[in-house]
Amino acid sequence: MSSAFPAMKILQPLSTTRSPEKPLFDLLKSPSSFLGSASKLRFNAQKPSPSSSYSSSCHRPSTIVAVSDVVKEKKTLKSNSSLSNLLITKEEGLELYEDMVLGRAFEDMCAQMYYRGKMFGFVHLYNGQEAVSTGFIKLLKQEDYVCSTYRDHVHALSKGVPARAVMSELFGKTTGCCRGQGGSMHMFSKEHNLLGGFAFIGEGIPVATGAAFTSKYRREVLKEAGCDSVTLAFFGDGTCNNGQFFECLNMAALWKLPIVFVVENNLWAIGMSHLRATSDPEIWKKGPAFGMPGVHVDGMDVLKVREVAKEAIARARRGEGPTLVECETYRFRGHSLADPDELRDPGELLNFVILVYFVFPFL
Repeated sequence: MSSAFPAMKILQPLSTTRSPEKPLFDLLKSPSSFLGSASKLRFNAQKPSPSSSYSSSCHRPSTIVAVSDVVKEKKTLKSNSSLSNLLITKEEGLELYEDMVLGRAFEDMCAQMYYRGKMFGFVHLYNGQEAVSTGFIKLLKQEDYVCSTYRDHVHALSKGVPARAVMSELFGKTTGCCRGQGGSMHMFSKEHNLLGGFAFIGEGIPVATGAAFTSKYRREVLKEAGCDSVTLAFFGDGTCNNGQFFECLNMAALWKLPIVFVVENNLWAIGMSHLRATSDPEIWKKGPAFGMPGVHVDGMDVLKVREVAKEAIARARRGEGPTLVECETYRFRGHSLADPDELRDPGELLNFVILVYFVFPFL
């Protein structure tokens, strides 16, 4: 972990938070507070012997269990440094709350219009992940860039694109932000430096890397005064197995580009569990492999996300290079509105909703 994140002592990687005195086998035998098919798939991948204890020899640390158990434990660990960094003004708190409520209400209305037959095509909603978009984008300046995915409505709203323009785009109207030509997966706004959503996973990362290179070139070669713009590249956990991801991490680290790679790890790539699609489920570890900081954060907590985002964006603006941030979150709907969401265990979603709305707020 880089020294640029002093407040991240309470946000250590999930695999290091379990007590070494508690054997992994005991954890697997006891019913986890995180129910669902993902954890079942995880446990079937490797079952240690009863005598084995948790150590670095374990091939896959239990990340899914940590969604509820470890993140909950972290919320009870308070330090002076973390508390000071989490302090916000009343105005800032209202801004964060309003942005998340706008995103949720907007997506819920999209679902209503889609099921009434008023909206067509593939529509991917952001319900449950609002803290990531709000925590990062509301810290940006007007001249900073955002590159999104096919799940891009809320990113556009957080960047300042009017809700009317985004909704009009979804209806295919000429008053939309892309004059009705882009639709749900291709939101774009030159005025707000929203570089677009991309229907194919990973295709936005090279675009974001190019935007970051442009900022560096303008500042260091063209000597443009005050050019310190930063780029945010949003993508999901499934994208992290694609070639563009690794190529752009390498280039960004090599040239110290002012970019933050934001992984919205909602634990599912369409209907494929994250734990079945990657050899190491802890995505943040890929950052240090390329010489950049890698940080894991609870993506359901907007203040924690904002805390990490502030450090990462500041690093990029100072010219210290990129950061890889893994935000562990969860989508409350299917992959798209055409997805009946039958591959996830209903108990998984229910348990997550209970934790988010009835447990975490009181810690």
